[in-house]
Amino acid sequence: MNYPVILEPDDNGTILVACPDLPEVTTFGEDEADALQRAADAIEEALAARIANREDIPASSPADGRPVAALPALTVAKVELYRTARASGVTKAELGRRLVWSGPQVDRLYDLRHSSKIESIDLALRTMGKRLEVTIRNAT
Repeated sequence: MNYPVILEPDDNGTILVACPDLPEVTTFGEDEADALQRAADAIEEALAARIANREDIPASSPADGRPVAALPALTVAKVELYRTARASGVTKAELGRRLVWSGPQVDRLYDLRHSSKIESIDLALRTMGKRLEVTIRNAT
């Protein structure tokens, strides 16, 4: 899940960043690398806010030649867990019952700032008939 972004030069020498899939995301960078890093940070914050507000999270659209803001693998796994639970109608309380976990344990699975174990995310996905797979690709 790498969201494509639009980079536009600003009149003060910085680069403005927007994310068409997440309209609340706008940021800037000193150069392209800085802009992409700040875009990833801003996207992660927008996703965290959507999770906290129990809002839908859109899938990323095709890059179609646009630069992409790469998110950390753990963030991607947590967002996909959240999206899967919503699509399956599984609430946090229900997930906790299925896992026999307390509320705070389940909350940490959805907290993008918490360093959850990837095995825990996989276990949660398995309660919904899914499993986590990892793919390795060439860096771009």
